[in-house]
Amino acid sequence: MENQNTAAGGESEGGEVLVVASKLKAYIRTKSGMNTSSAVMDAVSRKIRVLCDQAIENAKSEGRKTVMDRDFPV
Repeated sequence: MENQNTAAGGESEGGEVLVVASKLKAYIRTKSGMNTSSAVMDAVSRKIRVLCDQAIENAKSEGRKTVMDRDFPV
């Protein structure tokens, strides 16, 4: 049987969903009045992974074992 976890609490095709779907959907609705496709959770999670990977590399290059806010690209 195919894995059909939902964005609300399951895993995306690229791994676990890293955002709270209800919070993101509420933000988008409040900011724009628009609805949010469930596929957005996977897309945002992929972006977060890329940002986190960059931040991890930045911390490592400075010899730290702690990722800090300054490690995230602007």
